Amino acid sequence: MNTIKKMFIAIIIFSMVGISSSATADKLDDVIKAGTLNCGVVLDFPPMGYFDKNNKPAGFDCDYCKDLADAMGVKVNIMNLTWGDRIPSLISGKTDVVIGSTSDTLERAKSVGFTAPYFVFKFQVFSKKGSGIKTFDDLKKVKVGAALGTTYETEYFKYADAKGWGRSNYTSFKSENDAYLGLYQGKIDALISTNANIATKLTTKEFKDFVAGPFVPNYDDIVGIIAKRNEVAWINYLDLFLIHQIRDGNLEKRYKKHFGASTPPELVKSLLDNK
Repeated sequence: MNTIKKMFIAIIIFSMVGISSSATADKLDDVIKAGTLNCGVVLDFPPMGYFDKNNKPAGFDCDYCKDLADAMGVKVNIMNLTWGDRIPSLISGKTDVVIGSTSDTLERAKSVGFTAPYFVFKFQVFSKKGSGIKTFDDLKKVKVGAALGTTYETEYFKYADAKGWGRSNYTSFKSENDAYLGLYQGKIDALISTNANIATKLTTKEFKDFVAGPFVPNYDDIVGIIAKRNEVAWINYLDLFLIHQIRDGNLEKRYKKHFGASTPPELVKSLLDNK
């Protein structure tokens, strides 16, 4: 076999090996090789994500980022996202994974891949004491708002449209913090958020004159970790990580830390049942 033919065969073999390697490599390998996990969190959504008194990222979702990095043996880089940044950050490659209380809707699943659930919220009304909001239907008589792009905004629209209220009494806010500020300043009469977030606001002096109200009817907000949709091996690893969070006691530890109580058995059952 002459030299040129040998070189030609070698190039073909090298190309085939390169193609095979790129086809089998995935985000899990990339993160381990890089030594750092870029983990996106919404940091204006306590107790899931927020900045502590030292201006460091903290919260339930942040701790899950740290637990995931520890499990992989890499460092963690927690990246602050808005609600609207979550999916674009993955698609652009800015983040490797987003642990950002993302509702597992079928519409979002067209763009990103979801793990099994890791938390379940209720959507709730938050308003000033004496507002007269006793049922969810009372919202048709007041000014309502929520953070833009959230599932609770979508669920409010569905309910209001089905009831024929229209949306003339509704205001979208850029972020969760802006929505709460709008409520505090009287720009709206009622805010829709999660029961977990509202519970933290009720412990502050700013919202001592406010009260948690009715829940969005017939809706549990089940959230998952998100990654690029085609990263199947990565998503499988993240699923196993969530099972280990329950099995190894980390869910219980994080729940006690951020909610001051043991994990409700029905929550654990719900997470396992939805696996």
